[in-house]
Amino acid sequence: MSTVEINETQENLGTFADFGLRSEIMQSITHAGFTVPSPIQSMVIPVIMQGRDVVGQAHTGTGKTAAFGLPALNKMHLKGGIEVLIVTPTRELANQVSDEIFKYGKHLGVRTVTIYGGTSYSRQVDLIERGAQVIIATPGRLLDMLSRNMLKGFSPSTVILDEADEMLDMGFLDDINEIFSYLPTERQTLLFSATMPMPIKKLAERILVDPFFASITREETTNTDITQQYYVIEESERDDAIIRLMDAEDAKKTVVFCRTKKEVDRLSNVLSAAGYSAKGLHGDMEQRQRESVIKGVKSDAFDVLIATDVAARGLHIDDITHVFNYHIPFDSESYVHRIGRTGRAGKKGVAITLVTPIEFKELQRIKSKVGTTMEHAYIPSKLDVKEAQINRLVAEIEKQHVNDIAHKVLDVLKEEFDQEQIAYKLVSLLMERNIVAGPNQIGISAERMEKILHNLANSHDRGGNRGGGYRGNRSGGGGYRGNNDRNAGGGDRGGSGGGYRGNNDRNASSGDRSGADRGDRSRSFSGQNRSASSKPRS
Repeated sequence: MSTVEINETQENLGTFADFGLRSEIMQSITHAGFTVPSPIQSMVIPVIMQGRDVVGQAHTGTGKTAAFGLPALNKMHLKGGIEVLIVTPTRELANQVSDEIFKYGKHLGVRTVTIYGGTSYSRQVDLIERGAQVIIATPGRLLDMLSRNMLKGFSPSTVILDEADEMLDMGFLDDINEIFSYLPTERQTLLFSATMPMPIKKLAERILVDPFFASITREETTNTDITQQYYVIEESERDDAIIRLMDAEDAKKTVVFCRTKKEVDRLSNVLSAAGYSAKGLHGDMEQRQRESVIKGVKSDAFDVLIATDVAARGLHIDDITHVFNYHIPFDSESYVHRIGRTGRAGKKGVAITLVTPIEFKELQRIKSKVGTTMEHAYIPSKLDVKEAQINRLVAEIEKQHVNDIAHKVLDVLKEEFDQEQIAYKLVSLLMERNIVAGPNQIGISAERMEKILHNLANSHDRGGNRGGGYRGNRSGGGGYRGNNDRNAGGGDRGGSGGGYRGNNDRNASSGDRSGADRGDRSRSFSGQNRSASSKPRS
């Protein structure tokens, strides 16, 4: 087995035209906006076109789908019957790969069918019998259909396993072995995987013949377009921390990763209650719901996707600006896959990880293994959040083009209002329409903006000398929340006490009970932040 390793940062040589692809495929490449091949594409496309089996080790975001899709399409005869089979671990990835393959083969007239569980067998078989040439399938449904002899004359000449290590993690290895017992022995087999654990190496040895091995080395995982930060917090403060950070960051489209399905559902409710346009995605959701969520985040119907690792594996969403690790991932590979959702195609991205002092050693282990730089940052204060929001609003105003109609409107307004009143009214209008109505401007919903305006309007007289600013002291409410003062009013619940909400306040009046704005008993957000403002304990 010949082996080639390459560093992602090495200069790419040549163009797609050098591969000798069909003119119809070159037309699709041009329409897709591709300019030069990625390293994995440069390595494997010529080899696949020669007919050799290939093992490609590369992470998400390196261009794997085009690396196997373009040469596979180029080799097709298009004389009827299934010629290409692509097996993926999840339904979401199957749909995504199907979209990509259809895009690449559009000018060839290639027809693709996606088969997975939760949908009608008869409809999928009908689509195949109508003349599909490419099947993209999940292991369980494919094995079901093969064992029931539902795929007549099924003899693909090219078989591709995508995200093989993920199929191993999901328990599909036995299914994969059985699927290959139904496939023709004369075939070209391509296996792509982010990692190469021993079971995947043994699988490759069994199903591939004298494969060419291409690997993107670890340096590739350190994407210089992604700013990586971590914030040390107490366990009980995750919700408060992520809301504060999302308020302060200019996050236009965000993915938040949780460890469990239950946590996804809970955090979705928390962020929605805080005024964010957020939806959850995990494996227990019905297929129709999952497809609706994916379609919604891709079409900008909402801005925050909360997901588990498995649900989001291989999912490609354009223009992700921020990735939040609500919980630290279990291993370095998961970390790389998570943050790889942002900083794509030369765009800048931000990856933020919340970590407790107990988890800090695990973060250091991931940092060392990935070989990346993570900045230790601090949870912004309430004043920091307000300043960031105002700065973004000022930036929006500064870049606004002044047209002739604006002059005419101003002339009319001058007859009734002075300049200061006009300015206040127009700024309010801008905040309501340009920022609230257009969530991609700064990512703040109408409900969230209402709370922000409320806090801005009352920040001075509610904090004042009674302990305002970041957090009230023991003689008053003030700041982000009151603390342990049984007579302190708290935020929206406590009238003049300041902050969002007092905690442990027996005399606080009722008011806004939004879980997202609620304080807790932990002390790491206090003026002398015991977790975030000092060095973590290792």
